[in-house]
Amino acid sequence: MLSFLGSRLLQSVLVLLVASFITFTLVFLLPADPARMVAGPSASVQTVTSIRHELGLDRPFVAQYAHYLDRLVHLDLGRSYKQSSEVSALMASRIWPTLQLMLGAIALELLIGLPLGIWAALNRGRWPDTLVMGLAFLGAAAPQFWLALSLVYLLAYRFALFPLGGYGGLSHLFLPALTLGIGGAGWYARMMRSQLLEVLSQDYIRTARAKGQTPRLVLLKHALRNASLPIITMIGLDIGTFMGGVVVVESVFGWPGLGRLVWDAIRVVDIPIIVGVVIFSAFVITLANLLADVFQPLIDPRIRYR
Repeated sequence: MLSFLGSRLLQSVLVLLVASFITFTLVFLLPADPARMVAGPSASVQTVTSIRHELGLDRPFVAQYAHYLDRLVHLDLGRSYKQSSEVSALMASRIWPTLQLMLGAIALELLIGLPLGIWAALNRGRWPDTLVMGLAFLGAAAPQFWLALSLVYLLAYRFALFPLGGYGGLSHLFLPALTLGIGGAGWYARMMRSQLLEVLSQDYIRTARAKGQTPRLVLLKHALRNASLPIITMIGLDIGTFMGGVVVVESVFGWPGLGRLVWDAIRVVDIPIIVGVVIFSAFVITLANLLADVFQPLIDPRIRYR
């Protein structure tokens, strides 16, 4: 297991390096000038030049990136060009709202998607199967902005069951979490159905049935345990995706998470914030995948660390 963890940690470091390089390069190649964004449209050329020199934007790309990596090694994400604050402090203030949204979205994904997938698998080829797969396709294919606006109109404006937006208690959290949950539930329903159908066709399931075990016991004790392994991997991916910020959903509902932070940074080409959020997202994704790989052998002893 130690060699497995060492190998995965090395891979994680490489992933972070590649993510930082690609993001830094893309932002560097943008036609917008961060110094002009900071100085304002009416600033003089001398002012813009002075700001560009102060921020180190007049240095070659290699020098800028090397300087950023040097700070990153010391866990320093730099300072925001626009807000003149530490990027780590700005991100820290947005992590808790993002964590709340992530937990709510994953909970709704599982509560909606897994029971529907099980229902579809147990009724393969019949109308519940067709209904669930149709709903799963619609949920997974629906654009987030359309789904978010539809929920706001129906549940917040038309029937006034929830706030139109903003940050607060569970009533504010429900609609953005439901928006993400509906889309994710479609994927979980499809995955659970396919995995459960595969498991139910195995010899040990037929043996358990031949021994007289009830269908409920066969499903709960044998089938679901083995069918849930890919679900754990999907949860790990969702954790990384949601913790990196969900720009569209957070913007529609006015949710003050990392997605809103990076969207505001993109509009003013605030490079330290953009790269910092991407690095953090890549870190969370690799960590979540590592934890998923660690927990899988605990659920299914046939899997070995490699």
